[in-house]
Amino acid sequence: MSGMFCQMEDTGITFVATDAHKLVRYKRTDVKSKNNASFIIPKKPLNLLKGLLKEGEVSMEYNETNAQFKFGNYTLISRLIDGKYPNYEAVIPKDNPNKMSIARSQFASSLKRVSIFANKTTHQVRLKISGSQLIISAEDLDFANAAKEELTCSYEGDDIEIGFNSRFLLEMVNNIDTESLTLELSAPNRAGILLPEGGEDTGEDVLMLVMSVMLSN
Repeated sequence: MSGMFCQMEDTGITFVATDAHKLVRYKRTDVKSKNNASFIIPKKPLNLLKGLLKEGEVSMEYNETNAQFKFGNYTLISRLIDGKYPNYEAVIPKDNPNKMSIARSQFASSLKRVSIFANKTTHQVRLKISGSQLIISAEDLDFANAAKEELTCSYEGDDIEIGFNSRFLLEMVNNIDTESLTLELSAPNRAGILLPEGGEDTGEDVLMLVMSVMLSN
C-alpha cells in the first residue's frame, strides 16, 4: 500500500491510493488502453512527476518491471512495486442511505476552526446530522477546551452522530474542487464517503473514503 495502484482497461483508467485510514479512487473514462493491465507505482517518483507536469499530453508506457512517462522534454522512468494490491473495493461501503450535501468552503472553514479545540492526540471531531442541521463539535478534556458550530445542510436519511479524525477529513475536503460536496454515511462505525457535487470534469469520477473513529462519551 506504499504506492499508487493503476488499472488500465478499454473502458477507462483507475488510480487508487490508501494509507489504511483514508482512500482515494480516481477514474477517468476518457482515457483508455487497448490492453488491460494493472501495476503499483512508488510514491516518490509520482511526487516528482506531479511537480514536473505542465499542460499538455503525457505518454505512459510500461512492462512488468518499469513504467515510463514522457511529456515535453522530460522522460521519467520508475521501477514498479512487486506484489498484488489489496482488494480496495471490499472496503468501500456500497449501501449508504444517509447523504448530506453542503457547501465545500463552508464545511472546510468550520472544520478548521473547530479542530483547533480537538484532542491533540486523536484530532477527533464529532458530526451530528439531523434534518437540515449539521453540528460540528470537538473537545479536549485534558485542557477543558471545547467548540461547537452549527451549519445548514441538505440531508436525506436517519439522524446520525459520527466521529472523524479532523486532519484526515480536512485533507480530503481541501482537495475537492467543486463548490459543494456530498458525504455519504451508512453507520457510525463505518467509513464515510466524500464525493464532489457538480462541476467536475467530464469523464472524471472521484471517490474519497475516510475511516470513522469511535466517539468518546
